Amino acid sequence: MTEHQVKVGIIGGSGLDDPQNHILTTDCVTKREAAKNDFGLPSGDLLHGNINGVNVVLLSRHGPGHTLNPTTINYRANIEALKLAGCTHILASNACGSLQESISKGQLVIPDSFIDKTIHRNVTFYDGTSAKYSGVRHIPMEPAFDVKTSKILYEVGKELKYDIKKGGTVVAIEGPRFSSKAESNMMRLLGGDLINMTICPEVYLAKEAGLLYAAVAMATDYDCWKDSEDKVHAADVVIVFKENVSKVINMLAKAVQVIGEKNWDEEICALKELCETSKVSS
Repeated sequence: MTEHQVKVGIIGGSGLDDPQNHILTTDCVTKREAAKNDFGLPSGDLLHGNINGVNVVLLSRHGPGHTLNPTTINYRANIEALKLAGCTHILASNACGSLQESISKGQLVIPDSFIDKTIHRNVTFYDGTSAKYSGVRHIPMEPAFDVKTSKILYEVGKELKYDIKKGGTVVAIEGPRFSSKAESNMMRLLGGDLINMTICPEVYLAKEAGLLYAAVAMATDYDCWKDSEDKVHAADVVIVFKENVSKVINMLAKAVQVIGEKNWDEEICALKELCETSKVSS
């Protein structure tokens, strides 16, 4: 018997906010207004359903019709809404630019670290906004992504015979603009493998909230560092993502099934203890 009932939150990025790409048959919907919490309104409605018998909650990161730019997304409200819905895990999809020759357009990557270059976002639950998150906590961020959940995503991708890479560092930039060439090259020198506008603060807020978080990133372009390639353009990013979105959907669906077959008590309890022991004030 397991102590914790698995429920997987899926945060869909560019391309997965299209209703025709919804990964589940919806049993019920929690309206955005009803999902309002101490941190405000989430990006959109919460779609409840199941995949192969595993309870799932789907949330569009950018809202219906991709109306929210990366900075104006209420990441805290999104994560808290999924937590309040009973989620134990979060699987996220992200469109990214490749900063490495070895990561080609359309390739999938399971990231294992990040560099946060954002500057205008609410980066912690522990800022006095909510009585539920009291005091100051310094949460360790290594590993940044849940190892067991990330391993499942990678193994599922290999099983499906997709071109997929295990591990990689995502550089998160503020956006909504793309990088200059100098910035793109700087991110490469910093050790970035991918560049994206939404992985942070989402990944570390999930950890603060005690949710096991993993992501599948798709390389859609080479940003602007590679002289032999066209420079990144939003329209081209959308085209590449749409051409490959079925792979992400298949991976997420299969990963949900595998997650539901495992006992997660140890991982959930360990993360809860980590959060508790990271408290330095009341």
